[in-house]
Amino acid sequence: MSKNKWISKTIALLFLIFMGIIWITPLIWGVLTSFKTQREILTAGFNLLPVNWVLDNYTHLLVNNRSTPLLRWFTNSMVISVSHTLIVLVVVSLAAFAYSRLRFRGRDPLFMFLLATMMFPAVVNLIPLYVIVDRLGWVNTPLAMIFPGVAGVFNIFLVRQFMNNIPIQYDESARIDGASDLKIYFSVILPLVKPVLLVVALFSFTGSWNDFLWPTIVVNDVNNMPITPGLQLLQGQYQAQPGMLMAGALVALIPTFLLYLFAQKYFLQSMSLSVGVKG
Repeated sequence: MSKNKWISKTIALLFLIFMGIIWITPLIWGVLTSFKTQREILTAGFNLLPVNWVLDNYTHLLVNNRSTPLLRWFTNSMVISVSHTLIVLVVVSLAAFAYSRLRFRGRDPLFMFLLATMMFPAVVNLIPLYVIVDRLGWVNTPLAMIFPGVAGVFNIFLVRQFMNNIPIQYDESARIDGASDLKIYFSVILPLVKPVLLVVALFSFTGSWNDFLWPTIVVNDVNNMPITPGLQLLQGQYQAQPGMLMAGALVALIPTFLLYLFAQKYFLQSMSLSVGVKG
């Protein structure tokens, strides 16, 4: 290895270590703060390690929680996120199949129009979407958070690009054997696009789980809240409660952390839309 390459790699490594420290320090501080008492947080200054390790914040959230039912919020979020993700997989895969493999008049212009809608900020849709949800009677129900966004254009684009790399000869061979479009979708295309569908599931679940703005608009019943907007109730009426907030945030972090931990290879695979089919 030449001297210049060694220097450049050393600089890159030091930079990555520095950025890693910047990223992980707030997380470590949050974890340790969740084990501190309220008094210690407010009076002891900036101490990274707790003077006295306590579980009061977790006990209050998980046991004495009439006004802040964290476990109920956690269950609500799990039901909403899992249901939303499953519906997204069905809708997105079928839409991508239609735009990638079927031939019908106006297909490409319609898809270009859908892509153009991505230029509009999401907040533009909040009022019309709320009116629709209210007319359907879904306000303060999980349905208001499950169905909006199931036909995300970016997800359709991602899966369509993946399907375009599958040779069209697979479809033609299946049609020669008498397979219908749905048969081709289930038996030929769907098994080949599992990697990208796992990526879509990852994005959809984390997006639904971490969503804050929309649930605060359509839900005002404490018992029907998901966990992310519910955490704002832990701030207290007259003063913030950092220990409880950190404890609640760590509980809310568990599902997404585990999901990324076990599905990280599919997340990295999504960085390239040119993944082809071997064989």
